[in-house]
Amino acid sequence: MSVIYLDNNATTKVDPQVLEAMMPYLTEYYANPSSMHTFGGQLAKAVRTAREQLAALLGADESEIVFTSCGTEGDNAAIRAALLAQPEKRHIITTQVEHPAVLNVCKQLETQGYSVTYLSVNSQGQLDLDELEASLTGNTALVSIMYANNETGTVFPIEQIGLRVKERGALFHVDAVQAVGKLPLNMKTSTVDMLTMSGHKIHAPKGIGALYVRRGVRFRPLLIGGHQERGRRAGTENVPGIVGLGKAAELELLHLEEATKRERQLRDRLEQTLLAKIPDCEVNGDVKNRLPNTTNIGFKYIEGEAILLLLNKHGICASSGSACTSGSLEPSHVLRAMGLPYTTLHGSIRFSLCRYTTDAEIDRVIEVMPEIVERLRALSPFKNDDAGWLQSQSLVNSH
Repeated sequence: MSVIYLDNNATTKVDPQVLEAMMPYLTEYYANPSSMHTFGGQLAKAVRTAREQLAALLGADESEIVFTSCGTEGDNAAIRAALLAQPEKRHIITTQVEHPAVLNVCKQLETQGYSVTYLSVNSQGQLDLDELEASLTGNTALVSIMYANNETGTVFPIEQIGLRVKERGALFHVDAVQAVGKLPLNMKTSTVDMLTMSGHKIHAPKGIGALYVRRGVRFRPLLIGGHQERGRRAGTENVPGIVGLGKAAELELLHLEEATKRERQLRDRLEQTLLAKIPDCEVNGDVKNRLPNTTNIGFKYIEGEAILLLLNKHGICASSGSACTSGSLEPSHVLRAMGLPYTTLHGSIRFSLCRYTTDAEIDRVIEVMPEIVERLRALSPFKNDDAGWLQSQSLVNSH
């Protein structure tokens, strides 16, 4: 059975051209790029080229790119650097719907005496900028807000947020792991001070990412050691991964307009057809301001885990939330923050596409999803009965 992969917000397949670019640095060119000999210099040149390729995708200067191991490292490094650079300030602002790589750092910092404001979202997953404005104080060191939500695809008005943050003298960090490669970015004209991205979301391998640090922003490194990355991230460079990330960035920039248009068309066809064919379901999030590849649909009166298991039997990969919280039986913290009704909360599924997604794959999902939902609802005595469903879930959770 062939795999239909619609879980691209969790990770993406490595582009064959990316793998091809990496292979020489896994075999023939194995020297340390910091070495003084010519052999090592060849690898240092490859790292510089990759830095230029990524800077072009982000609309940044190559000197502003710091290679990391992943998005989580980038988030940690940015948050802690901002606090170390402003030891007199003890307040952080973030949102209730951030990735665990930001939320759990903030929770830990609260145990160390920092105060954290977690901004709420409305039923569409959007922020209230007046709440942000009211939360900013002279003690605010950092505002850390994601560019686009990994579960719903909702895109936040980053530049409007950044203007308000800059007016109050705080640093602005953006987790753009889901936005890079899906939305056009230009850091040269942006209000963002630091921006996180991850390679495995844009068809590069896992284990490589980058942090954009605007020139002039004081930065204290998370990892201390050698002189690599202009002293901002110690450790011997992952040259194959860096080369792969550079090539992936080049390809994303090349395909950005065409790919996002096509992904949006496929996403909309999948979404609209499922809504038409399946009763009692709705789209979660801001349908006007979201990533072009993402739809999150709530199917009432059934469990998302059961839907995923039956999809899996058809070789279809989707998700009920962030891959980093998939071991939890708790409903999505993102959907809970949006105040979704309990009848929808547990039955929400995320489909996330990429430039490799085909019409035939979308057709297959459209074919099997109505049967899956009908089968699961037939097993539930509480279809179209909100009170009964709520009571049944209360009994399950009590045990």
